[in-house]
Amino acid sequence: MRREVDRIAEPWGSRTPYGRHGRWPARQDTCLAEGVAEEDVERWVQTASVLHSDGDAMDLAVKDGALVGVRGRVADRVNRGRLGPKDAFGWQANASADRLTRPLVREGGRLVPSDWDTAMGLIVSRSRELLAERGPGAIGFYTSGQLFLEEYYTLAVLARAGIGTSHLDGNTRLCTSTAAEALKESFGCDGQPGSYDDFDHADTLAFFGHNIAETQPVQWMRILDRLDGPDPPRLVCVDPRPTRVALRADVHLAPRAGTNVALLNALLHEVVRTGRTDPAYIAAHTVGFDELAEAVRPCTPRWAARICDVPARAVEEAAELLGTAERLLSTVLQGVYQSHQATAAAVQVNNLHLVRGMLGRPGAGVLQMNGQPTAQNTRECGADGDLPGFRNWENDTHVADLAEVWNVEPERIPHHAPPTHAMQMFRYAEQGSLRMLWISGTNPAVSLPELPRIRAVLAQDRLFTVVQDLFPTETALLADVVLPAAAWGEKTGTFTNADRTVHLSERAVAPPGQARPDLDIFLDYARRMDFRDKDGGPLVGWRDAESAFEAWKRCSAGRPCDYTGLSYGLLRGGSGIQWPCNEAAPGGTERLCTDGAGWAHPDVCESYGKDLVTGAPVSAVEYRSLNPDGKAVLKAAEYLPPHEPPDTAHPFQLTTGRTLYHFHTRTKTGRTPQLAAAAPDVWVEMSAADAAALGLDEGDLVEVSTPRGGLRGRLRVTGIRRGLVFVPFHYGYWDTPAGSGPDGGAVAGRAANEATVTDWDPASKQPLFKTAAAAVALVEKGSGRPSPAPTNTASAPVAAGSVPATAGGPAARVLETVGDGDADGDDDRADPPGGVR
Repeated sequence: MRREVDRIAEPWGSRTPYGRHGRWPARQDTCLAEGVAEEDVERWVQTASVLHSDGDAMDLAVKDGALVGVRGRVADRVNRGRLGPKDAFGWQANASADRLTRPLVREGGRLVPSDWDTAMGLIVSRSRELLAERGPGAIGFYTSGQLFLEEYYTLAVLARAGIGTSHLDGNTRLCTSTAAEALKESFGCDGQPGSYDDFDHADTLAFFGHNIAETQPVQWMRILDRLDGPDPPRLVCVDPRPTRVALRADVHLAPRAGTNVALLNALLHEVVRTGRTDPAYIAAHTVGFDELAEAVRPCTPRWAARICDVPARAVEEAAELLGTAERLLSTVLQGVYQSHQATAAAVQVNNLHLVRGMLGRPGAGVLQMNGQPTAQNTRECGADGDLPGFRNWENDTHVADLAEVWNVEPERIPHHAPPTHAMQMFRYAEQGSLRMLWISGTNPAVSLPELPRIRAVLAQDRLFTVVQDLFPTETALLADVVLPAAAWGEKTGTFTNADRTVHLSERAVAPPGQARPDLDIFLDYARRMDFRDKDGGPLVGWRDAESAFEAWKRCSAGRPCDYTGLSYGLLRGGSGIQWPCNEAAPGGTERLCTDGAGWAHPDVCESYGKDLVTGAPVSAVEYRSLNPDGKAVLKAAEYLPPHEPPDTAHPFQLTTGRTLYHFHTRTKTGRTPQLAAAAPDVWVEMSAADAAALGLDEGDLVEVSTPRGGLRGRLRVTGIRRGLVFVPFHYGYWDTPAGSGPDGGAVAGRAANEATVTDWDPASKQPLFKTAAAAVALVEKGSGRPSPAPTNTASAPVAAGSVPATAGGPAARVLETVGDGDADGDDDRADPPGGVR
């Protein structure tokens, strides 16, 4: 069966229902440029999505040396041929007219075109000067969730053992550091216990601060197919907005922002009180149950109801579903990670599974989800504040082992203190101790909190800023040197999604102009800096993506994220494969924690943990005393109120978030016609009751202000909880008339982070974007002009039909094929990459 679908109007496409324990039917989605037919495609080249953390596998269509479309890979375990809206249309951004094609250097206060030798010469001379005058602590690297594994690993080697700096982190600090920290706190090590295949087997699904319908749309397709099939799962949703998940949930809890720990403690209270725990599992595989049970004893549903402003009965109903589940799968994302007490809340979700014994079996697991497509690789490779291979920086044996892999002395790898997190790096730059910052593949001038401060930091004359990117972003405009990078589809490498599935992405077309792959740029820098190992050989000995992958395999050997059984050849032509993949598990590993916490022993764990309230580190001696046998740790946390409560001047809570149609700061999706048209500008959401109290209507232009700054957007009146104001964070200034933001003077602020607070979770150091106190004021009446918010997502208006429905029209058509050719699920072979179809 074949059907054309407007994938903007119907973002999740057609249904292929199936029952519990069944196999998700294949459905191949294909999107080709206007005027291009399937028979016109010269080559289909293997890749996967880099516009969310789902890892949807696809093939790129190539004609006349250009990308002309995509199709889903039915062989792949992640998506079975399906594509979300960003998958289907996002490839078009590669051909944008404003791609960076030459290096730029700052002369006389302006960025002017240059060449690679000049640009790299400036970077190298500044690096050597700072190393000689101030030492390695004067240089920092801030990277992305968009690069490939081979690039992160190379960056980690040159930063840690070449420069010798501890200042290396990624923008994954903003979206995934709490996921990593929560896993380390509970299980001793990073690595998702669950698998996407658990959606096929669970009888109960719980989503904690995770709008999966918009952040991982293909997995929502999978859940919708289960909901439409026999024996559908029950759903619990914790979210203050009326998301598509909330609308389908059996129980929807919409707590006051910043109260997640109180809610989760109440759920744990009920599970323990009603005896719905697994005593045998707790005794065999955990430590700390008595302390946890005592901590949650006073946390009744009635107590939580007062704090969270949710009905006590709804808390009891949610606990009933969680406590009676036969197979429970929970997912967690930014509603927890970017909110108050982030790690403490995420750990309580782990605790729910540990006390119920809901781990390591089909349908029973936890997915502490990622926000970015290659966030898992920053963590594995040591590019986000950890050591490569999930090694423990406090364990001298781990440091010595890494030093042996790199053939350097252990003292050369900085490990005298915790690796520097991103917010601290920007503080060091603000204070003047960090004098060079190399930013690759990210846009902190829009994505970090309290943007007036971040712009001031990046604009300092004493800070030498290098930006490596595809487009002239808001951050690039503040740089001293801008390096043009190759995009996805223009280079080769691997990346790993949120359930540990490794995909290979092959080069399909050449990058424009003089743009280079990020790996080539890092290798060039290492060569020019002449980094050497202890025997005088090159510190970075690889020359291309595949040899970099082989070097990474040696680094990962024997560690939790063991890649030694993988190869480019094995990853070509079929499905992605989950790590660990090695001699013991040549086909990959579907689930972790099948027999308890396998990497929690004091000798092998990635971290000894932290105090969840203060962030104070747990010492090796304390951890060994607490957990000598390496079991999972049940760690309690008391609820504390958010740091910035509403007051009379700022009576609302501001929360920021995402929309289905955009990724990060829109550097790619904003340059994609269908996606840009679906959500063209920033908007402000508030409840009907709050809007009425202020005399506001749909489409009114309003200003949202906090003690730090403000922004303007048109109002969307939704079913969001009272007292909360939502603003999507994607919108910056590159596509405004001024193009330079509020400091340029021609446009009012529209970036949500003009108003957010400089604050972070004490354990994970993840910035908080969801609990600022805010005021809302009318700027001008809308006069019938609707808000630009989509109508078919969480931003749907309360008055149905009051604004035009979101649709993409003929340009947004995607061909869905079910039960025809490869898509029937019987023939899972795919075309060889680069082969003719």
